[in-house]
Amino acid sequence: MEAFDWQRMLLDDFPVAFLGEVALRACLAYAAVFIFLKVSGRRGVRQLSLFELVVILTLGSAAGDMSFYHDVPLLPVAMVFITLLVLYSLTTRLMKRSPRFGNWVEGKPVVIIRDGLYELGALEAQNISSDEFHMELRRAGVQHLGQVRLGILEVDGDLSLYCFPAEETHSGLSVLPEELNPTYQHIPADGLYACNRCGNPQPLQAKHDATCARCGGELWNQALDWKRER
Repeated sequence: MEAFDWQRMLLDDFPVAFLGEVALRACLAYAAVFIFLKVSGRRGVRQLSLFELVVILTLGSAAGDMSFYHDVPLLPVAMVFITLLVLYSLTTRLMKRSPRFGNWVEGKPVVIIRDGLYELGALEAQNISSDEFHMELRRAGVQHLGQVRLGILEVDGDLSLYCFPAEETHSGLSVLPEELNPTYQHIPADGLYACNRCGNPQPLQAKHDATCARCGGELWNQALDWKRER
């Protein structure tokens, strides 16, 4: 084999006309995925549930193989699409008839924040790091947990937030990056601090190690009381 053989790298042993077949296969794959989404009733794919993501990935694999592999015939791939559509239809019907089955397939909304505090164990149960979750809160315009009355993680991975009115905002755990609001184990000065684990605010004294009365956490951030900007 010759290194940097442009004929092999670009087209190998296929004739130039095979590029036209690839274009046709790609068009057919595009049409098949589009038709599947239309028939299945999907209005958009901004956020996909776990079940829908599995279906889309399977479709993508079949469509990709059909697009540029010359030895992949079209009818077996069409059967893959038809089978997936039937399975999708049956699964969605079962989910409508059995809420328990629906919750098992797609999960259910989970309350992460309630009245400015993390629900104990909620983030760990969803396998989400606090840094990742704080990023989502910042994108929604939240600066600290005291601004949030209710935070719900939806089944599609999106975050629904219901915030306190400005006059009801109370002190809470900062969601700003570490360099803007550092974490302490040894309290540097008297003040109000929020537990880094659950968000519980407590007045603490300087030069003391403290344990959260709510969750037993030992790391603290200075609590913020900023009002939410509209």
